[in-house]
Amino acid sequence: MLATVLLGACSVGAAEKPNLLFIFADDYSYEAVHAAGMAEIETPNIDRLMASGTSFTHAYNSGGWHGAICVASRTMLMTGRQLWHAEAAEKTLKKDFVDQGKLWPQLMKAEGYETYMTGKWHVGAKAEEAFDHARNIRPGMPGSVAKAYNRPLEGKEDPWDPTDTSLGGFWQGGTHWSVVGANDAIDFLGMAKKNEKPFFIYLAFNAPHDPRQAPQEYLDKYPVEKVAVPENFLERYPYCDEMQAPWSLRDEKLAPMPRTKHSVQVHRREYYALITHMDAQIGRVLDALEANGQAENTHIVFTADHGLSVGHHGLIGKQNLYDDSVRVPFVLTGPGVEKGRRVAAPIYLQDVIPTALDWAGAETPGHIEFKSLLPFVEGKGEARKSIYGAYRMAQRSVTMEGYKLIIYPAAKKARMFNLEKDPQEMVDLLEEGKGKGKDVAKRLFGELLKLQKEMDDRLELKAGELGLD
Repeated sequence: MLATVLLGACSVGAAEKPNLLFIFADDYSYEAVHAAGMAEIETPNIDRLMASGTSFTHAYNSGGWHGAICVASRTMLMTGRQLWHAEAAEKTLKKDFVDQGKLWPQLMKAEGYETYMTGKWHVGAKAEEAFDHARNIRPGMPGSVAKAYNRPLEGKEDPWDPTDTSLGGFWQGGTHWSVVGANDAIDFLGMAKKNEKPFFIYLAFNAPHDPRQAPQEYLDKYPVEKVAVPENFLERYPYCDEMQAPWSLRDEKLAPMPRTKHSVQVHRREYYALITHMDAQIGRVLDALEANGQAENTHIVFTADHGLSVGHHGLIGKQNLYDDSVRVPFVLTGPGVEKGRRVAAPIYLQDVIPTALDWAGAETPGHIEFKSLLPFVEGKGEARKSIYGAYRMAQRSVTMEGYKLIIYPAAKKARMFNLEKDPQEMVDLLEEGKGKGKDVAKRLFGELLKLQKEMDDRLELKAGELGLD
């Protein structure tokens, strides 16, 4: 197997196995990285990772079964099961996974790793049972307050202050949660240095999830009037109700309806500030890794559970299937990984599980439904034919051949976009193309039906109702 090529043999001793530092962000869209092309955001340390490793530019999360998309993403990450199988696994997580040692960190522990965790968890099991060391375990999001919603309103003073520590949230406890996470990771590195075992550190930031709070110096980097409004800005998305992302949805209530360009600029400013602040904490961890002499034998993976709209398409949250919400940054570094390389082949972020097991020289157990990325590291990877997307029983998508087909069953509506020519997903080929895209859409629809069957998707889609017959 490829791990044999990289590690010498599957039976390598514990001291020879590479360490793994897994850095996981929350609500982090693929686009919000300076080195990935967004000039207005500062991410020097994520850029540093991209320069020192291989980036997968089309990394996806396949969706969610309720509004907290992070629960589905993280349950998939822990169990190795795809979306609807992960939903089923969530119901028996303790009996069928924790007690049987089948969660990702437990599989790493079985291979001789000392496992550490800090930050956001939001999985239906106890982090203390999954990891050897778990500290500052955080909930799904920092606590918020009423004044963080439906703002800013035109002509009125904004009641929200991201720097006000009395509002709790990321400031709860006295030290910003991103700083706490980095502090824990640095301490874990110190503990691991004294341990003969290889380490697996799971550093899960809550940032840049709302409430988006950061120190003033980071907000000052992004004057509101200079923040760009997304090209695909809309005052209201026409199918938000049918796709079950109405204004009454918690995420969508953060900004006023109809959307205003000013409100989007304000929210994006706070989003960028929290990202840049988190990036600085990542830099502290990377510096500690190097200072400890642990960098040479450590793989680092940076990614996120899903993206976020923050003003794209008239949406604020992540309960949709546009790329800004389903695509995430994904970069891996370490021994044998080419520096500064970018791979466009589509992957799922949860492919990190078998990848890590390959690095550990372990066989991937049969319950894992994702694929190792080591073939791509070796330059021999075969790209997936398609990527599946779903939100509840309200949305479905398939991405294939440079196109994306999105379906809203309740609206009996199909939309299709050419992602290569139209990366902002603004031109619906089934409307603007006057039917010219129908043949492609029918082919994508056939692939979607195939993926639904493979994933035990319960939603029945009918071509005739969608105009795809």
